[in-house]
Amino acid sequence: MQMALVCKPGLGLALALALTGCTIYSMPGSERAPIETRPVPGETQPRAPEPDVTSAPAPRPPAADPGVTSAAAGLLDRADAAASQGDYEQALALLERAQRIDPNSGEIYLQLARVYAAQGQMDKARDTASRGTLYCRDQRECAALRALAR
Repeated sequence: MQMALVCKPGLGLALALALTGCTIYSMPGSERAPIETRPVPGETQPRAPEPDVTSAPAPRPPAADPGVTSAAAGLLDRADAAASQGDYEQALALLERAQRIDPNSGEIYLQLARVYAAQGQMDKARDTASRGTLYCRDQRECAALRALAR
């Protein structure tokens, strides 16, 4: 009989602990999670506002020269300056760097062919210009490459 009395207080304590463990604890200052609701059949729901098409961003303007990337364009300018001063080795080094950056630029092939021709390396100038005709993008560039390829 004494055993039954000891179990009853322990049972009450265990029950109290079990009930407090099942409650949902929320952090102080936090809000409850939103509850999803289903639409009532036959009731219309408000629509989301239509996007404002008048405030769409304007398209970017095209690049000045689509045949040469901006990194290669700086190298082309420096190579042109070096070639005009007669520093053909520096011009070739800069043009080869530009070609590694933009290998499909006819403008780079054209400048390479011109530098080779200025050095007197006509075979290299012809070969380079001939290869460049595969990548030329406008009539002026293609005509200049064909003239050097002859």
